[in-house]
Amino acid sequence: MAVAVTYPGVYIEEVPSGVRTITSVGTSVTAFADFFREGPMDRAVEVFGMADFTRVFGGLDDRSEASYAISQFFVNGGSSALVIRCASSSVANPLAAASVGIAAGTAAATAVMTVTAANPGAWGNGLRIDIDAATTDPARYFNLTINRHASDAAAAPVVAQERFLNLTLDEADTRYAPDVVNPDSKLVVLDVPAVTTSVPLAGGTTSGALALNQAALDGLGTAPAKRLLVRGGASGSFYEATLPTWAAGAVVGLAQLASRLETAIRTAVDSSGAGVPTPPALTGATVAVVGILAGNRLAVRAGRGDPDRDFLDVIGFQDAAGPADTTVTDLLLTVAATGNAQRYVLGSGEADDPAYVQGDAGGDGLPPDADALVGAVADANDRGIYALRKADLFNLLCLPRAAAIVPETNGEAQMTQIVSRAIQFCGQSRAFFMLDIPATVNDVSEMKDWLDVHAAFRSRNAAVFFPRLRIPDPMNGFRLRSVGCSGTMAGLFARTDSERGVWKAPAGIEAVLRGLSGMDLKLTDAENGVLNPLGINCLRVFPIYGSVSWGARTLDGADQAASEWKYTPIRRLALMLEESLFRGTKWVVFEPNDEPLWARIRLNLGAYMMGLFRQGAFQGASPKDAFYVKCDGETTTQADRNLGIVNIQVGFAPLKPAEFVVIRIQQIAGDL
Repeated sequence: MAVAVTYPGVYIEEVPSGVRTITSVGTSVTAFADFFREGPMDRAVEVFGMADFTRVFGGLDDRSEASYAISQFFVNGGSSALVIRCASSSVANPLAAASVGIAAGTAAATAVMTVTAANPGAWGNGLRIDIDAATTDPARYFNLTINRHASDAAAAPVVAQERFLNLTLDEADTRYAPDVVNPDSKLVVLDVPAVTTSVPLAGGTTSGALALNQAALDGLGTAPAKRLLVRGGASGSFYEATLPTWAAGAVVGLAQLASRLETAIRTAVDSSGAGVPTPPALTGATVAVVGILAGNRLAVRAGRGDPDRDFLDVIGFQDAAGPADTTVTDLLLTVAATGNAQRYVLGSGEADDPAYVQGDAGGDGLPPDADALVGAVADANDRGIYALRKADLFNLLCLPRAAAIVPETNGEAQMTQIVSRAIQFCGQSRAFFMLDIPATVNDVSEMKDWLDVHAAFRSRNAAVFFPRLRIPDPMNGFRLRSVGCSGTMAGLFARTDSERGVWKAPAGIEAVLRGLSGMDLKLTDAENGVLNPLGINCLRVFPIYGSVSWGARTLDGADQAASEWKYTPIRRLALMLEESLFRGTKWVVFEPNDEPLWARIRLNLGAYMMGLFRQGAFQGASPKDAFYVKCDGETTTQADRNLGIVNIQVGFAPLKPAEFVVIRIQQIAGDL
């Protein structure tokens, strides 16, 4: 818009140049969908290496074909993957998230707070919750520590920890526990079933509410020394702890009493006389004064390192023998008066402690069937591969589970459903499908017969590779495992795209396959010559060069099909151009549809195509031989303009790979 001229002087007006740079989209973002032991369900998560994949989805799993494919993808040069976790379930193998409920006090049987693993899986059974009341207002606030152990075994080490301080269950407070924990925690989700201002019971053996006066404190220190029996594990053995004697007035308040009691518990000796060593649960025990509900209480926490530390009754008390020694009763540490959850274990619960409300055990479920893997086209929840609808971009799709499902009930029918829908989805998404073959297809005749049976899989947006590969399996003592080629080839595609460009065929002596220990079959030239004309890409082993990709055809690339999309680099270049131009021309929408707009379109698209030509993406000695961009009154008629349509024609001359090299040798006859 022109500057409004209102006074004598100099005016500055910025005039747009009309240049809108078009950038090529990525060409090797690869999507994988399969069973994984953990991670968010039915959501595409981007990972940038095996460390990312292990952190989010748990790493390699011998039940997951895609976990090996992802490993091979990154080994062979892949840099960005979208991973979708899918699973099926049954009554015997449920897909469930581990949980536990926590009550407010020892007499309560209803949970005031439930803790659930962040996502389903047996991994959640290794979560442990520590609650303590070491806050400025223990009657209102509490601290929460979440420890993730390597497994649900009692002695499993901690592999991750999260800690949240000064939480409350009061919804009106800014430190309301679900609002603080749920957005930041990667391990759990908190829920408060009902409105409450209670505090979840702190971990440890907690006494009843104590109101010991000075006379009572002095009485506990009189001779003979007071004794109590304490159980230091699930074995049932008791150890005798002795409170030292003290003069009147030497112990003032519960804090000093707690210190004396802590020393007594840590030095407890075997009461049976057998000389059993004091267990770590007692030698490392702590005693603190906490305010829970009404009144102050003593909280005894077990020491760490004991194999039985996850049992609820790690610490238990009873009065010593003798009618006069009622120390445990005086301190309200009797079983009937105490809560005894040392830590809250997700996936389990104990009836003998009302503060510990039974939760659900976590379950992994089963590897996904066809319904879980590809969902339904109209599925509003975007399950399986349709979760990729919410992803910004993906270029390659790998579903190794489709081939692994074949031996199962109705496996062939399920594979057909998975592959057919995957190819259709890739066509809609301008992506390319990497087809894996079943493990039973391991010779040339079987490969030909299998593809004949599945002729419906032929598509310009898909490719198949033969034979399957063998890789060392870290989950099975590094014995060789037969895997599909899709992950390895997707990594090779990514490496070739990065080094040479998407227009370079991902095949040849440079296309070395990494991370292999062999193949299911070593092909000969003659066998290669049988499969290549059928559009089956062969993987070969050559001296010096090793394992290489030796084919670059789409599944529409059989010689008899005479398809213009015979070669994978041409098809993938076209997909890149389509997606790049689709994104790069959004600015055209609602612009005035006339020659000034058409000129800007020709300028911007021509500049983009010229950039690709200079990189070597097209054939031809000059730009006019390599590409054209046409947008004018011929492509967009008045009728089109009346309908709000602008037509742009873009043509390109792709580079065809030199698939066959013919060398003619002739003798020189010499001087006759």
